[in-house]
Amino acid sequence: MMDKELRYKILAKVPAVTLGFWIIKILATTLGETGGDTVTMTWLGADTSHPVPYAYLIGTAIFGVLLVGFVIAQIRAHGFNRWLYWATIVASTTLGTTLADFADRSLGIGYPGGSLLLLVCVLLSLFAWYRTLGTVDVNSITGPREETFYWATITFSQTLGTALGDWIADGLGYSGGALIFGAGLAVLAVLYFATNVSRVFLFWAAFILTRPLGATVGDFLDKPIANGGLELSRPIASLVLAVVIVVLILILPQRAGRHPGQTAPEPA
Repeated sequence: MMDKELRYKILAKVPAVTLGFWIIKILATTLGETGGDTVTMTWLGADTSHPVPYAYLIGTAIFGVLLVGFVIAQIRAHGFNRWLYWATIVASTTLGTTLADFADRSLGIGYPGGSLLLLVCVLLSLFAWYRTLGTVDVNSITGPREETFYWATITFSQTLGTALGDWIADGLGYSGGALIFGAGLAVLAVLYFATNVSRVFLFWAAFILTRPLGATVGDFLDKPIANGGLELSRPIASLVLAVVIVVLILILPQRAGRHPGQTAPEPA
């Protein structure tokens, strides 16, 4: 009886995947875009005629340190903490913005090359995770090894999403890019409700696609009107998004995911 009760109490250290999860995730990815641009472009002047030297690299270093700190705190936490989890997500998506910009613009890889390289990184991370632990189901994340793979994969996927979003928006515009990625998410939703396609595959596909959607929406908010954006203040847009996210975390249900091997206890 004790073993069954202990197994029943095993909860993942990440939130259950609900509609509220996806709403906050999309807003967090949008904040990652405007927040990253605030630091590198507005404060460090990367898109001006007199930028701070190595602006994208400095921004990447800042958010990289923040992400490492949050991930360490996540691993040391004894259970799911909604504030810590979403702070780590925002740090990862903001790092994804500055890292993708650094690769595309400072290293000169370009959007296609950067997207392909990062896609390979995501697939290799998932492959190593699966070969090591036998599953990439996010509900199995209950210990340090699972969390390490989880956050590494997420960081690669956030960076991939930024590069992919910039690439598509460069050809179709911000609204066109948002429509493309929104349609992709709609297809995944239909597959989820109407088919038996692997839920693990659908989760990671949706997780990756929400990032370029957020990237294109974020760019639409803060890029110049001449380039198809609204030219809103990056810091103000970031602050508004952060406030909305905090409010949603407070009002939307936040619970830990349940381990896939977990079963309900038998009646005494």
